[in-house]
Amino acid sequence: MTPQPIHRRSVLRLAAAGAAAACAGVRAQTSWPSRPVTLVVPFPAGGGTDAFARPLAAQFTKTTGHTLVIDNRGGAGGTVGASIAAKGAPDGHTLFMGAVHHAIAPAIYPKLDYDIERDFVPLMLLANVPQVVVVNPRRVTQPGIKEFIAYAKQNPGKLNYASAGAGTSHHLAGELFKLQTGTFITHIPYRGAGPMLQDLIAGNVDCGFDGLGSSAQHIKAGRIKALMVSGAQRNAAFPDVPSASESGLPDYTVTTWYGLWAPKGTPPELAARITEDMRRTLAADELKTIWANNGSEIPSLTGPAYGQFVSAEVKRWAAVVKASGAKLE
Repeated sequence: MTPQPIHRRSVLRLAAAGAAAACAGVRAQTSWPSRPVTLVVPFPAGGGTDAFARPLAAQFTKTTGHTLVIDNRGGAGGTVGASIAAKGAPDGHTLFMGAVHHAIAPAIYPKLDYDIERDFVPLMLLANVPQVVVVNPRRVTQPGIKEFIAYAKQNPGKLNYASAGAGTSHHLAGELFKLQTGTFITHIPYRGAGPMLQDLIAGNVDCGFDGLGSSAQHIKAGRIKALMVSGAQRNAAFPDVPSASESGLPDYTVTTWYGLWAPKGTPPELAARITEDMRRTLAADELKTIWANNGSEIPSLTGPAYGQFVSAEVKRWAAVVKASGAKLE
């Protein structure tokens, strides 16, 4: 075949299109944000997400000079806030701080009106903390986790546990605990870790399964007692609390992670700009200290790699839900 000639007009059109795209990319990077950025937190104030979101928002303003406003939208295990955030404009002014609960939700809630993998742009993992078994020391007098398990076995249904809501990691942590210990403890779901902890501290429930991010300050203050952290190792922030592995539960590994997303359609250049500003924010010594006190390090998972992590978590938790029989109550 004879090669077709390339006309000068076609070359100019292509060059113009390329220049326009490049300019759009530059504008996305230089004009954001043009107003305060809203961070949708899908749980009430006082929970684990809040424990990281509020200092993040304060430091973001110090680092970038721009305002990050927390918008707490609790309900239905964090799915109400996720649905609201998914409908936000893809201009960088609505961000979503979700958690492991949103990887669990597809297996628990059959009629979600959003898809965590398809309706969001994954930006970065923000924090990762182990789950902890906490009790009200006035209601639960057993000195340690082994004695607690023994009592629960001897008294099925007498104890209850609080969670941040059906389908949250707290709920799954409780169901896994029951499955692996051969115990029956009644589940009482709340509309977030904040309300859950209020009732646990008040003595209205016996125990709870929570992320260290929201429980840490209350454990240190003696308002609640930690019996065990999940996983193979003790947490550096709570070296006196035994791990699940050393407590006879080597397969009890449940962590609560928190991550950042933007609505679907957010341009790649803008997503990269947001991620970079958040990375600079997380590099502040003040935040490193807060994260450490909450039992977490600063993760380094961003972009597509973070998206792949979320997809793997969705599959993993679907298998856990099936094995445990966890369901809405």
